Amino acid sequence: MKAVHFGAGNIGRGFIGLLLSQAGYEVIFSDVNDTLVELLQERKTYTVRLANEAQETFTVSGVTAINGKNLEDVAEAVAQADLVTTAVGVNILKHIAGGIAKGIERRIASGAAPLHIIACENAIGGSTQLKEHVYALLSEELRAKAETVVAFPDAAVDRIVPIQHNEDPLEVTVEPFYEWVVDESQMLEGFTRIAGVHYVKTLEPYIERKLFTVNTGHCSAAYLGYLQGYATIQEAMANPQIASLVRHVMHETGSILIKKHDFELAQHEIYIDKILQRFTNPYLIDDVARVGRSPIRKLSLNDRLVRPAMQGYELGMTPSYLTMVMAAALLFKDPADPEAVQIQSDLHELGLAGTITKYTTIGEDHPIHLLIRTHYEQFKQTVAS
Repeated sequence: MKAVHFGAGNIGRGFIGLLLSQAGYEVIFSDVNDTLVELLQERKTYTVRLANEAQETFTVSGVTAINGKNLEDVAEAVAQADLVTTAVGVNILKHIAGGIAKGIERRIASGAAPLHIIACENAIGGSTQLKEHVYALLSEELRAKAETVVAFPDAAVDRIVPIQHNEDPLEVTVEPFYEWVVDESQMLEGFTRIAGVHYVKTLEPYIERKLFTVNTGHCSAAYLGYLQGYATIQEAMANPQIASLVRHVMHETGSILIKKHDFELAQHEIYIDKILQRFTNPYLIDDVARVGRSPIRKLSLNDRLVRPAMQGYELGMTPSYLTMVMAAALLFKDPADPEAVQIQSDLHELGLAGTITKYTTIGEDHPIHLLIRTHYEQFKQTVAS
């Protein structure tokens, strides 16, 4: 079996590529990083190391790569694949759609077997978004044919993969924990199950639990840690005040999840404790800059901060801790992060209220908007003093 995976970065190699290889797939990575592509083509193997006391290692073999800049190679790989997956970042999905669309066109022309395309991104409905990009490049006739032989099931993925500092550019260190959940209600009849994947009939509870707990909590630790000058998540979470605030954020989102999806309180508390333990893993050094990067995306309407805050408000709650983190995100001033730089520019040009509305889409007269402004001014006073 052949799987084409878009994105040969750390998550692609250390999570999705590893699981697909262990499930018996020959993995063909597609990436635009010339160095990574050439190394994978040359070696056809790499090492994954677990961030635990034993430092367990796995050798992933039988892999290769194609250059994502070569549209013909990408289209042919998709045309021949038994499975297509991605881990490129939701904003990059539109850039890989061309090769996938051409590959689907070739599959339909040759009468190839049905295909599943799974976007493994930190986003609500990642595969659905990819489908929209791909279908925009297909004719109406091809879209109709693709509907019967190509499926884009949404997924939720979870594994912390920090910035790497390995001598071998292909080696990747990951945390032991992982979760890959796929919506089987969106899959074609007779699909092949992937070992290590959890299939569910309704994905939203799982993807929101992960997004509102892991992603929300992680970025909370990053932005609050940044304000106090910490370089890593582990250092930030060693501060009892920050650890307490992050737990409060997760309890706030937990209240939303319990009300909305009927999660059991005791079970969700166990889930929160597990996530907090992952953030304090002593064998994992995770940079605040990595976890906090792309604050514009993290402040967007359907992401980890605004989405639960708005849902909580609609359920009659006051999202005090979520709005605190949103305010902290506006103060994230990493000069190496273009999104952080853009926010600082907008704060200067548009003012606080205009910047909040620009990125969260929340109107100035909304109570949540006021909460963000209040927390921001409090942080500014604290930083100034």
